[in-house]
Amino acid sequence: MTSPLSGFVDRALDRVARAFRDATTGAREVVGAPLRPDLPDDELPRLRRQIDVCLSGPGGETAARVRAAELGRTYLGLSADGRRKFLTILARDHGPDADAITAAITRWQEAADDRGKAAAEAALRRALESPAAQLLARFNSLPEGVKFVVDLRAELLRMGRKDPAIARLAEDLRRLLSTWFDVGFLDLRHIDWGAPAALLEKLIAYEAVHAIGSWSDLKNRLDSDRRCFAYFHPRMPDEPLIFVEVALVDGMADNVQRLLDESAPTRDPRAANTAIFYSISNCQPGLARVSFGNYLIKRVAEDLKRELPKLGIFATLSPIPGFGTWLDSILEAQGDAALLPTECEALAAVTDAAHGAAAVKLLLADSAWPTVRAHEQVLKPILMRLCACYLVRETRAGKALDRVAHFHLGNGARIERLNWLGDPSPNGLKQACGLMVNYRYKLEDVDANHEAYADGKIVASNDVKRLAKT
Repeated sequence: MTSPLSGFVDRALDRVARAFRDATTGAREVVGAPLRPDLPDDELPRLRRQIDVCLSGPGGETAARVRAAELGRTYLGLSADGRRKFLTILARDHGPDADAITAAITRWQEAADDRGKAAAEAALRRALESPAAQLLARFNSLPEGVKFVVDLRAELLRMGRKDPAIARLAEDLRRLLSTWFDVGFLDLRHIDWGAPAALLEKLIAYEAVHAIGSWSDLKNRLDSDRRCFAYFHPRMPDEPLIFVEVALVDGMADNVQRLLDESAPTRDPRAANTAIFYSISNCQPGLARVSFGNYLIKRVAEDLKRELPKLGIFATLSPIPGFGTWLDSILEAQGDAALLPTECEALAAVTDAAHGAAAVKLLLADSAWPTVRAHEQVLKPILMRLCACYLVRETRAGKALDRVAHFHLGNGARIERLNWLGDPSPNGLKQACGLMVNYRYKLEDVDANHEAYADGKIVASNDVKRLAKT
């Protein structure tokens, strides 16, 4: 089905623009004619004056709020190129004051007592806060202002890859948004088929793990033996921040195609003993690295346990998005040394067109390999072993190399089981040779596992550790 993402993004922008227009109705200040959408060079002085007035104009909080809303309207009226120029000026011209930072550091170094150092530290904190971030913080009090700042940061993150000043402003906003989106301020909601159509439309668009192919697919995912939970912010009540999809089943699921089969009979959720978290999707790119997802699974597990006391197992059925790329690099760099002698012998028995690592690459190059029994059987022990090594041993700065593994291990799960051909779809074969993994959340062990991972230890079941050692 056609994704509705662009449509409701446009509607969201229209809603924000209307809110800002309403906030400026009756204002005494007159900004003048709207800036031209592409923001040509002759318009830049007028934009700079508008930003300066927002930062230091006369009047109290009401006047500042009106000026911020008017600046927001200006930004929303620009084209993509005009917004790029707007954000570049905001980031480069209104960053931290280097002289004030230097003066505060010197004052701290020269302070003769604790009181002097405390005053210097306060001055340094003020100096480190950019005027641009202070300006954007005012949007918190505007209708739709929080959504505006979240979306603006998403644009900064895209631009910041090539511009250090913009990257710095994006980081300033991350710290600001981390206070606005503290998990204690968020609402957890259960979403079912009776939710407003606009919200259901967003679930389809934001699903990032297993695409929702139709309205009937979505209805199946919201059936009585399924659950969907999402976090919302009070100032963004119609916008999910992150959502998790759960299947209530018997035993730990090992295949996502069967889990999502629309023709499968609906089960009595009260009889289920396992909750499988099979999809977690972040919905707001502007909230990247603003942490609240780490609380979601534990909170949902606790709520489900209260609702359905028979549930004893809480686990994920997760993709392994980095394995395919890692496997390619290992086979390329290490060649036959990446394989055991017995694995090379087994490969020689099914193909004489290539040997060792080259034979693995040759077999995997045929997308139909899972249906060729001899090829599937010889690849299974090789890929299972290497995938266990990837998950258990491959780290960067003491953290799991795979981003999904990092998320769940950081949340206190353990690597429980590898699932052969758990996702034989084209995407599943591409990213992880069809493998999937269960991360298990034992509620009584979550805190200890989290601390172990923080100390650099990857927690895994004995079966997975044995696989990684073979």
